[in-house]
Amino acid sequence: MTSKNVLLKRAQEQFLNKDYVNALRIYGLLLKDYPKSKDAKVGAYLCDMGLDLNDDAQALFDYYLTIKNSMDNADEIISELSDTIYATRIIIQDKLNGVHENQVEYQDGISYDDFVTMIEDKGSFKETFENIMFSTKVIITTKEEFMDFIHRLIDADFHDIALRYLDGISDNFNGSQEIYALYELIEKVDG
Repeated sequence: MTSKNVLLKRAQEQFLNKDYVNALRIYGLLLKDYPKSKDAKVGAYLCDMGLDLNDDAQALFDYYLTIKNSMDNADEIISELSDTIYATRIIIQDKLNGVHENQVEYQDGISYDDFVTMIEDKGSFKETFENIMFSTKVIITTKEEFMDFIHRLIDADFHDIALRYLDGISDNFNGSQEIYALYELIEKVDG
């Protein structure tokens, strides 16, 4: 019988090579013999996610590897983040360069302006965000909308979600000081 750690390492290698099917098989074998293994549960869940959302799954896997030894609830954090990613995928068109609203396809989504109107009607960003995050995409088309959205997430104590969006789009800003300032703001609020 191959040891648990050897199988976990093999599954991790397969996952990092984006071979989600084989990684999932190995995690499945692990769960059969070790049904309480948090590493196997997270790995299996992220393999499934990787089949649809490769980059997001890889990022969450890296994050899990970073926090798993320092946080007892790392598996729960990953589960919540992945649920949020699935539920609130925000489409950012043409790398936030100000695409005209009539060029954006609003498939099962609402414009950021409509989202802001909903916030004003309800009087609460947090409540509005929680109500739509499982059913609607918010279409962000400008850098200003993105910055406003991140500020609102931070103000509503959705720091992990704000960080996830920042990490996902920061390459598009080529070292923008505004983006670094948002990271610093989150660090300051959490600190």
